[in-house]
Amino acid sequence: MKKIAVIGAGAAGMMAAYAAATSGASVTLFEKNEKAGKKIYITGKGRCNVTNACDVNDYFANIIRNPKFMYSAIYDFDNQAVMDFFEAKGCHLKVERGDRVFPVSDHSSDIIKAMLFACKDAGVTVLFDTGIDNILYENDQVKSVVTTGGEVIEFDAVIIATGGLSYPTTGSTGDGYAFAKSSGHKLVQSYPALVPLEIKEPWCKELQGLSLRNVSVVMEQIQSETGSEDQNAAKKGKKKKNRPVYEGFGEMLFTHFGVSGPLMLTASSYYEPGTEMRIHLDLKPALTMEQLDKRVVRDFEAGLNKQFINVIGSLFPSKLVPVMVKLSGINPERRVNDITKEERQEFVRLIKDVQMTVTGTRGFREAIITRGGVSVKDVNPSTMESKHKKGLYFAGEVLDVDAVTGGFNLQVAWSTGHLAGLSAAAEE
Repeated sequence: MKKIAVIGAGAAGMMAAYAAATSGASVTLFEKNEKAGKKIYITGKGRCNVTNACDVNDYFANIIRNPKFMYSAIYDFDNQAVMDFFEAKGCHLKVERGDRVFPVSDHSSDIIKAMLFACKDAGVTVLFDTGIDNILYENDQVKSVVTTGGEVIEFDAVIIATGGLSYPTTGSTGDGYAFAKSSGHKLVQSYPALVPLEIKEPWCKELQGLSLRNVSVVMEQIQSETGSEDQNAAKKGKKKKNRPVYEGFGEMLFTHFGVSGPLMLTASSYYEPGTEMRIHLDLKPALTMEQLDKRVVRDFEAGLNKQFINVIGSLFPSKLVPVMVKLSGINPERRVNDITKEERQEFVRLIKDVQMTVTGTRGFREAIITRGGVSVKDVNPSTMESKHKKGLYFAGEVLDVDAVTGGFNLQVAWSTGHLAGLSAAAEE
């Protein structure tokens, strides 16, 4: 019987331990916290968006970095397999808007309980308050682990499922990166991802708490005008265009520091740290410029002698009205019949293109996931085994794989964990 150590009792770690144990291995699951699944507990605002019920072939379009690396893992244990797993363990699921899958109870604790029950039922030994300080090798083969208490325990294989750097209070403090680096693996620079964005414009703070639905955004990288490439373009009479990096449609939220909500969290995964980026917000994406202009004309005609601020109330939520008036530059008390065609059309353009400057993110403390991690070039995608150390496997957020919101990142954890567990337990 192969002896396997799994480091980290999060989503990937528990699934890896379960898969290895049900494949006939003797498995010990090490968790440095006092309980399992601390990060699962807070996902989906405590409801836990387990996976996404979309067609499995659509999964890869929702994985931002290294989707091809995920082919074997996803097809080995896809979203339907995940849903079947939890249903079989007594944790019933439901599908909500956007094909997001949640436990019927709306309690993430039920997902953790189901996973722990599955592990223990499969014979996994779970050790809480037990971290790992080091992994020892002999002839590039896993030999043993050293616990934080100094105990050396021999194993045939080790699965690293320690997470990334996001929400460090849950125990995600980069331990896996240290294990990977010390054993010769390349690390891709880590950044916060699916994280709220900080905005330069002060008017954003006036909208704190306002949620907008069915809006669209384009985020672009603001090109520097000082580089030699830009100077050469200027000599040729060309203006260098800003580069769009993300386009999306959905729901967003204004905060005291900037923006958040599903749409902006996904946009954050395309943010280039250390740069200024511009967001173009379309408040009425269902209408063309011409259609919106006709709508505004009708509103103006219906309130000819009314003040501008009192006529545009039907276009926006009440909290947004004074901000849009301010951004338009039109006197709020001006009668709409005095507003020129050019001013009206400029106002329409504003509605279709409210601009915000992104200056940074809220960092790892507020990031849902980590972008970057162990380079997938150093990991066999068919097994999740290291290409440098025999018997060493990686699963979950520790890898340089990240996806948009909607349950896709947890699916990455379930799938890579399951594949790593099966592969580690397989007879050579």
